[in-house]
Formats: sequence, C-alpha cells, structure tokens
Amino acid sequence: MAVLVVSFLFSLILYLILTAGSGSDVLYWSTGEVAAGVVFAVLTSLLASKLLSGVGAKSGWGFLNPLRWITFIAYAVGPFLFSMAKANLDVAYRVITGRIRPGIVRVPSGLTNDFAVSLLANSITLTPGTLSVDVDGKNNLYVHCINLRSRDPKPEEVYGSFAKWARRIAE
Repeated sequence: MAVLVVSFLFSLILYLILTAGSGSDVLYWSTGEVAAGVVFAVLTSLLASKLLSGVGAKSGWGFLNPLRWITFIAYAVGPFLFSMAKANLDVAYRVITGRIRPGIVRVPSGLTNDFAVSLLANSITLTPGTLSVDVDGKNNLYVHCINLRSRDPKPEEVYGSFAKWARRIAE
C-alpha cells in the first residue's frame, strides 16, 4: 500500500510540475488539468506498484530511505562519473590506435535482488567500451568488453566497484 501511495503522490507532483501554467482555476492549473493529473497519477501508481513489487523493491517505506537516495547521488556524481570519463578516454585511445581485443565474458555479480542487478547492468552498459548482454538465473552477467586483458577476468576488472555501490543502494 505504501508503494501505491508514494508512487501516486510522486506521479501527481511530477505531472503538475510539468503542466504548470496551463490555467488559473486552481493556482497555476485548470480544473481539467488537475483532474487529468489525478487520473494519470492513479494509472501510473497502479502500474508502478506492480512493477516495483515485482522487481524486488522493499515493501513499506524502505525504498524511500533518504540515505539510499543520497548514496545513489554520491555514486552517480563520484565513482560512476569518474569511471565514465576514464572509459571514454580509453575508448578514444582504442579507436585511434586500433588496439582492441573484444569478447564476451561471464562475471558473477554477487547481488541478490533484481533491482541491484539491473542497476549494475545499466551502469556497465552506460560505461563506454562495455555492454551488458545477458543475465542468467544465478545473477551472472554476460558482458561484452572492447578490450579483454584475460580470458577469465575478475569482476573488478570488468566493472570496478559498481557492484559494491549497487549493493549499498539497492539491497
């Protein structure tokens, strides 16, 4: 129930922010716009609550823990941004010199819930030079790398500290 209420409020507030200035009946919105916002927020919250409960989101208010959001922002601005910059330089070097050894490797994620695995896989995919290709039933990731240094790399060689951050944020 908490997921439903929070996703409704979040959806309604986001809708109202995006449509601000559409009228003047109710502050900055027309009555019809507010009614449409409520309808869209109800539909969105019904869909979101089913999706969030299906991907391992914690029940109750756990996923709204401000510490998780602060940790996520620290991860996005710190280690993830640094890794992206470093990977961009590495890919540029590989494109200029032609020194690549592409391949797909299986690396264990060590994560237990789907949201954490998804966060890790998206972080890998957003980093230039790597692409998450698949996830098996044991949460092992299959990753395409532009430059493999060994046939059986350690997870840290493929995705650095991303798994530790995903565990802090999502588990």
